[in-house]
Amino acid sequence: MYKQKIIYSFLLIPFFLTYSWAQNDISKELSLEDCIFHAVKNNLDVAVQVYNPELAHISVFKAKEKFMPSLSFSMNKRDTNSTSYSWIEAANQVAISYSNYVVQINQLIPTGGQFYVSLNSSKNDSNQKFQTINPRYGSTLYFSFTQPLLKDFGFRTSRKEILLAQNNTEISENDLRGVLLDTIYYVEESYWNLVYSVETLKVKQQSLKLAEDLLKKNKREIEIGTLAPKEILSSKAEVAAREADILRAKALVKDYADLLRTLINFPEGEFAGEIIPVDKPAFDERKMSLEEAIDLGMKNRPDLLSSRVSLKNKDINLGYAKNQLLPSLNLNADYWSPGISGDQILYYDNNPFTGIILGKLPGSASNALKDALNFKYRNWSIYLTLDIPLNTIISRAEVAQARVSLEQAAVRLKNLEKKVFLEIKTAVRAVNTDYQRVAAYRLARELAEQKLEAEESKLKVGLSTNFIVLQYQRDLANASSAELKAVIDYNLSLSKLDKTIGISIENWNIKLVDVL
Repeated sequence: MYKQKIIYSFLLIPFFLTYSWAQNDISKELSLEDCIFHAVKNNLDVAVQVYNPELAHISVFKAKEKFMPSLSFSMNKRDTNSTSYSWIEAANQVAISYSNYVVQINQLIPTGGQFYVSLNSSKNDSNQKFQTINPRYGSTLYFSFTQPLLKDFGFRTSRKEILLAQNNTEISENDLRGVLLDTIYYVEESYWNLVYSVETLKVKQQSLKLAEDLLKKNKREIEIGTLAPKEILSSKAEVAAREADILRAKALVKDYADLLRTLINFPEGEFAGEIIPVDKPAFDERKMSLEEAIDLGMKNRPDLLSSRVSLKNKDINLGYAKNQLLPSLNLNADYWSPGISGDQILYYDNNPFTGIILGKLPGSASNALKDALNFKYRNWSIYLTLDIPLNTIISRAEVAQARVSLEQAAVRLKNLEKKVFLEIKTAVRAVNTDYQRVAAYRLARELAEQKLEAEESKLKVGLSTNFIVLQYQRDLANASSAELKAVIDYNLSLSKLDKTIGISIENWNIKLVDVL
């Protein structure tokens, strides 16, 4: 895993010392890697964003459901009785008992067409006279296929909702990457600011110690009469001022520690003590050309990737809107196989009008079903239907709206690319500048050390004053803080560059699938 472990030699005091300001609370040593791990795991912004890809995946499954076959059942049973107006029809009343059962499977296919398969079985029983088959059983196996040839035709049109849902899933994952990039950078920023505040506190404590040593030395010299009493005033004032600086530095340490703890968001009750950062700020030149940074940024920036996918969505919507302007020209094909059976009534002399029934040849519903399934009677039809709605001729608002939305998305993407280019250019320049600043501040700190040593030597032989030595001590403390701040700024510039070109997640070996 990407780690910044290069030891920086300029620090005045060993980095692993425990804070002098720490209370009795339990403390925990944390590396930058630990902080990032806990933040990715527990940060609430990340936790909220994690739900969006999951919701997007559910939307994809929901959109795909349109291509799942649907199975339907229906049953109808009807008994009717009516007055008989003719003795030829029936004696007193006409009684008809009818039942019907239908099973149907409906399937939408990717080309935009629909396919139906249905099986219809019925039974009709009546007391009407002169019937040759009663009760009568019927079964029909029916196939129907409808394929749009203009409007609603094609894979892209029929799968519009799926394509949009899949693209929205990609957008949600890119948005999650963006939140992770921000979270990683904020943790790095807070961590290094905490390191800076801790080290600044140590520098100020060391500066206070130097001032207190000089104050003790002055008191001894006053006691033996080699220094005028008024000369001690400047030493006392400097000690008081440096004590005030320490109070402010302690408060700053606590502020950054609280900010880092908020980003990490430890589970309640897990840890509430002081955070002790154990990593040192790295100072190793990392070269990256502007061209290389721009190339990485254009490939990895989540906001750019999301904007490009959004442009695809707008293009899909425009294509669909154009398709809906076309007339509805549908190709229809039907194929059906009927089967009929029932009890055949045998009349005298094969003449039902004699009214003399000699017997019956029994039939069954299974015979009708068997004939239908064996395609005993084959029937088919093919036809075209054309529907031209007038509103598609008169109004093209949907297409115009989709086209404007696509053009707007294209302009927005171009504008975002320019902003990203500027951010990357600024980030690369900041890395180079901050690297050079460290060298300059290092030289300034080394010169401040030499000046203080020389002035202290002059003070011992009476060629300097306490005021000048105190001033040089303060100059050294400021130079040390400035050098440390430059190193911290360099590390933050590297972090900002990684965030700007979108590679922080890979640098820390964080896998999106693990986060999800």
